[in-house]
Amino acid sequence: MKDPYEVLGVPRSATDDEIKAAYRKLARKYHPDKYTDNPLSDLAQEKMQEINEAYDAIVKERRTGGSSSGSYTGGQSNYGGGSTGSAGSSRYADVRRLLAANRYMDAETLLDGVPSAGRDAEWYYLKGLVLYRKGWLDDAYNHVQRACQMDPYNSEYRNQLNRMSGSRGYTTAAGSDNGMCDCCCSLLAADCLCSLCCR
Repeated sequence: MKDPYEVLGVPRSATDDEIKAAYRKLARKYHPDKYTDNPLSDLAQEKMQEINEAYDAIVKERRTGGSSSGSYTGGQSNYGGGSTGSAGSSRYADVRRLLAANRYMDAETLLDGVPSAGRDAEWYYLKGLVLYRKGWLDDAYNHVQRACQMDPYNSEYRNQLNRMSGSRGYTTAAGSDNGMCDCCCSLLAADCLCSLCCR
């Protein structure tokens, strides 16, 4: 792999926020969904993988205080393939922090940058939380339900699914007018936030 700072187009002296901003900008630009039915689809997916690996390498280096002078070869993508051993793993730590800060659109951008093949139970759980916050209750429930199916012994996923069970009947389809007042939507979002912060 190339120098990860070069891949993201930032200097080594860049702040963490500058690195995240560069990552998000590139993730939006090369997201595979933008290249559906496009001859550049494979190229965009490769570029997205390279961006994910670069971001992961920088985050890992900064967390461990490691040297940045080593050679950059391979590495596991922070938002790509592989399996997490437990809920709340470092793989999606940034997504969880964004959700806790009520920045669910930024969290969704990071999640959507994960290639389909790399979407594990935690990905579906977190995507479900994002959809829940957006008021797309049926889609949110389906995502969290899938997370539970993929990791049936995870109490965090199961508890969230149980909380969502009572909310499903209030919406007809994702993105449609669900008839819920703003107050109800706010309460649902607050419940979701509490489940993240108060566990």
